[in-house]
Amino acid sequence: MPATRLMPTEIGQDLIELTREIAAKELRPKVDEAERSAAPEAAATRAGGADDAFPRDVFRTLGEAGLMSLPYSEEYGGGEQPYETYLQVLEEIATAWMSVAVGVSVHALTCYPVAVFGTEEQRSRLLPEMLSGELLGAYCLSEPLAGSDVGSMTTRATRDGDTYRIKGRKAWISHAGHADFYTTFARTSDDGGRGLSCFIVPADAPGLSFGAPERKMGLHCDTVREVIFEDVPVAADRRIGDEGQGMAIALSALDAGRLGIAATATGLAQAALDVAASYAKERHQFGRPIADNQGLAFLLADMEAAVTSARATYLHAARLRDADRMFSKEAAVAKLVATDTAMRVTTDAVQVLGGAGYTQDWPVERYMREAKVTQIFEGTNQIQRLVISRHLLG
Repeated sequence: MPATRLMPTEIGQDLIELTREIAAKELRPKVDEAERSAAPEAAATRAGGADDAFPRDVFRTLGEAGLMSLPYSEEYGGGEQPYETYLQVLEEIATAWMSVAVGVSVHALTCYPVAVFGTEEQRSRLLPEMLSGELLGAYCLSEPLAGSDVGSMTTRATRDGDTYRIKGRKAWISHAGHADFYTTFARTSDDGGRGLSCFIVPADAPGLSFGAPERKMGLHCDTVREVIFEDVPVAADRRIGDEGQGMAIALSALDAGRLGIAATATGLAQAALDVAASYAKERHQFGRPIADNQGLAFLLADMEAAVTSARATYLHAARLRDADRMFSKEAAVAKLVATDTAMRVTTDAVQVLGGAGYTQDWPVERYMREAKVTQIFEGTNQIQRLVISRHLLG
């Protein structure tokens, strides 16, 4: 059943209703077949591989509805909605199609550096197109040997007059090969974490190429690849912030991005709970619904409590953010709690369905596979514990 929501405004409630309508008409009818056809074993048999299963048309539909740019200023084409509203819309998308919800969160993350750290000229020049709903962004931070340790990245941007030349490789990049721009972090000096800078790289930049799609456990419609920079030229006026400010930009963006992942993980857990509860009422054993068994009913109650708690943690952090208060610790808590909840609730949903849950005839086995990566990306949950403990202990 749909989550019970108390939206901060009438516009927020209208957006939830719009999102639920689009989810029912455009997302749920497509998700099962799309995820199956994009799976590595299926993609390997097609000439286009995973590329022809990428749901770009779905992102365009969401863009046309204004759902791809909700938290950004109306002045530049955004929806000017509080994070409390944006995240609940994102959660609703995740209940229908997790790969797409993650993609919306990633796109919002790619726009963040320009919106928050860009000059007025950069915001006016770049944001209207980025927020138009027509474009899709990718966020290039991680590298093959620099995941959680961002300060050790080796991708380098060298100044050459009014141009930078970027050389290196980025790993685990959503939308790689499909994005229209790449928010990219590269080293501009050898001063460790203080030597990083941020750039907006257009997709048609010479020297930009991509590795083969990763053969992932889940989120098959979220195409992930290496992005390869071979002396890629980027105009100096596409550097966001000062040279050396990249680490601060990346960490600030990740606080917001972690809330996006918390919301999507909560939506995934909600979807799993809904399937499990429905199945428990309809499946009969020994002449009665299995939901009549107290042990199973209590398991469903625990699942509901966990999902409700996850939602509360991300909404608390979002409300702090909307009030312009510090929320880094709370964002880490929300990401940790919501993604651990997604893993546990999807696993329990498979258990509720028994043998049926282990088959592809029901979506809970896919939910379980999709949940795992939420504990890894946007900072592993071990990193979240590190962030939280540092805030507590100074």
